[in-house]
Parts: sequence; C-alpha cells; structure tokens
Amino acid sequence: MALKKVSALRSSFVPRAALAAASVALLTATFTSACSSDSGGNPTSQNLTGRGPITYVEGKDTTETGVVKQLIERWNASHPDEQVTFKEQSNDASQQYDDLVEHMRSKQSDYDVVALDVPWTAEFAAKGWIQPLKDSFAIDTATLLSPPVASATYNNTLYAAPRNTNGGLLFYRKDLAPNPPKTWAEMLGQCQIAKDNNIGCYAGQFAPYEGLTVNTSEVINAFGGTFVGPDGKTPTVNSPQSKAGLSTLVNAYKNGEIPEEAITFKEPESSNAFSQGKLMFLRSWPSTFGDLGSESSSVRDKFGVAPLPGENGVGASTLGGYNAAISAFSKNKATALDFLRFLIGEDAQHIIASGALPSVRASMYDDPALIAKMPYLPALKDSIASAVPRPVTPFYPAVSKAIQDNAYAALKGTKSVDEAITGMQKGIETAGS
Repeated sequence: MALKKVSALRSSFVPRAALAAASVALLTATFTSACSSDSGGNPTSQNLTGRGPITYVEGKDTTETGVVKQLIERWNASHPDEQVTFKEQSNDASQQYDDLVEHMRSKQSDYDVVALDVPWTAEFAAKGWIQPLKDSFAIDTATLLSPPVASATYNNTLYAAPRNTNGGLLFYRKDLAPNPPKTWAEMLGQCQIAKDNNIGCYAGQFAPYEGLTVNTSEVINAFGGTFVGPDGKTPTVNSPQSKAGLSTLVNAYKNGEIPEEAITFKEPESSNAFSQGKLMFLRSWPSTFGDLGSESSSVRDKFGVAPLPGENGVGASTLGGYNAAISAFSKNKATALDFLRFLIGEDAQHIIASGALPSVRASMYDDPALIAKMPYLPALKDSIASAVPRPVTPFYPAVSKAIQDNAYAALKGTKSVDEAITGMQKGIETAGS
C-alpha cells in the first residue's frame, strides 16, 4: 500500500493558534507599495483581458512528489508566453496569511493567483481583494465535489477555484470493533469494550486551538446546528441542535468516554495515542493513515478507516484544503483565469491526487490505482460528500475564537452547555466589531 509515501500526506489544515491575533494586527496595519495596481475604480473590473506571465503564491510544498512544481511545469510546457512562477511562502499558516494580507492591503499586483486556506476565502472576498468568478470569469464546477465549491463561495458568488480539499476520518480498532460505528450513540455504546481492554474510547483534538473549533463544529454540524447565516455575519448557533451536539461531546468527556488527557491533544498527540494502542476510536485527518501504518505503530495491522459518525448516519466533517483565487490587483487576469481552469482539470487533479492531496474532482476517488496507494479514499469520499466548511464569514478568526473558547470552557466544566452556546452566539455577534 506504499505506506511510507502515504505518510507524506499532509492536510492543508494546519493548527492556527496565532491566527486570530495575527489577523487583528494585520487588519489594522497600513502598507504602501511602489508596485500597486492602477488607482481609481473597482479593481475587480480592471485588467480583465490582460495576458502574460503570472505568479502563483502558496505555502511551502511539503509533498514528496513536489505537487506544485509538477503543476507549474505542466502548465509552462504548453504556455511559453504565459509562464507561471511559483512564489513559495513559509510552512506557517499565520505567516502565509500575514504575507497575503500585506500584499492585498497595499494593492500590490505581483501576486496574481493566491492559494487561500478555506476559512480565509470569505474574508478576502468581502474585502474586495479577490476576483469574483462570474460572468466572463465563470468556471465550470460541474465535475467537482460540492462541499469544496461551497467553501469557495461567499454571498452566493464563487470567488475561488477549489484546488485540493480534505476531510476528517474515523480511525478505529477493527480488532476490537470490526464494524465501524455510523452514529455517535453507536460509537459511545461500544466504549465498554475499550474499558475492558484498559484503553481510552474516543479522542479527537480538544486542546484550545483551531483543532477544537474543527472538532466542535463537526459534532454541532452533525446534529444539525450551524454557526452563521448566509450573510456570514448573523449568528445562528443558539439552537437546540447545537446544544445537542455540544452536549454529546461534553458528556462523553465528563463520563470518561473521552479520556481526561485528550483535552491537551492536538494532531500529533492524538495520533500518537492511537498508534500506541491507547485508543479505540480517533477522529483525525487522512495524513494519520501513513503514521498508523508505519513499522513503529503498534496498531499497524489492526485499524480501519471510516467516515465520521453523525446523529443518525454519516457525520459532517469539517473541510480543509486550499482555494485558488485571482488577486483583484493582478495585471494579467485572463491568464490567471485560464490557470484556475487548469488547476481543476482532470490532468492537474490527477497530479494533486497522486501526491496524496485529496482531489476536488469526484472521479479521483474511484481510481483503482489511487485506491491501491491510499485505501482510505472511499471513506474520504463519503466524508467529503457530507462535509461542511468552517463558518463562512469575513470575520473567521474572531468566530473561531468564540467557538473554541466556549467549547473548551464547557469541556472543563467552567461553563454549562447552555452558557457555552450563549457565549458562542455573543462572540459571533460581536466578531465584526
């Protein structure tokens, strides 16, 4: 199964503990630049027919196969007059965000196509920093999975091309639980098996950082709760469905079904606990597959992979991934648009999928060669099909902080579930102030 290669898969989701603070600082900063776009008028209506070399900006390419390099080489081979240069940012998500905001606020034209982590897309769209993909700039998304397309949409307008996606998975001990649970009740009902084997039952990522926002969102979404309305600003989290979802998580922790130490877990700690045989169920990203299948893993031949559980069936994974957007200040937007269309095409998406990054094209999840290399793909396809983007809002850092702070307080017992949900509602309501 080429487990060593699979272990190179890295979710484009990266813990963002510093994201909220970085966002606040940057959004109040003022920048100037000598290479700004033309002044006057709406930049999204300018340079629509411009063609020529462009720059593609993304975080550090950590894939073993050098996916971004392959994509750009493939494009450049057939576009001698419209070459793409890769501007590789750091591997730190906060630094990537800082860099993009600096360039956008100062209206610099040297970043033509930018890779946005999915929660940033709405903010960049709301601020007029990226080109809406409508009218002559519309792209065909018919062959793409709908949740990644939704993550690139703000106020019913597509603003980016989903480049790769990601979703949460349930890793389970098939030697202890041969049939993976489909619901939270079914999963927690098997916790006595874990107790009988002196191991923890279930864990995810419950430390107070972005991972807790993801885990909280997944269980609230799975029970039918939401966080913001279609405008990205109106709070909707104060509902019976949200309370039922958060109660499931809090009660599982209170009852010991989620072990006490899990409140300190980020991705590495949770993966290590499962690989050392200390857990029966684990919520994590596909990147965990290779780690669990390595020679050092004590559960190498004892685990299976399934979609996340929900209230009555498959749950609601939170999406990861990158969306590729055209800068509103680019001089060569026609070339940039063609590059976006290339990125979602069959050829480019096969390069992406072969590099162990989850594709946005449904067909890639049925490819026998890819499944042989990454056996979790069928489960991941089901996970992504029912996935929900993180709250689509131009104020995402503040919204995320409201979710994780209140969820953590509920887990610790310093707030009741009702108080935590009320706190989220108030935090989201004031996020844009």
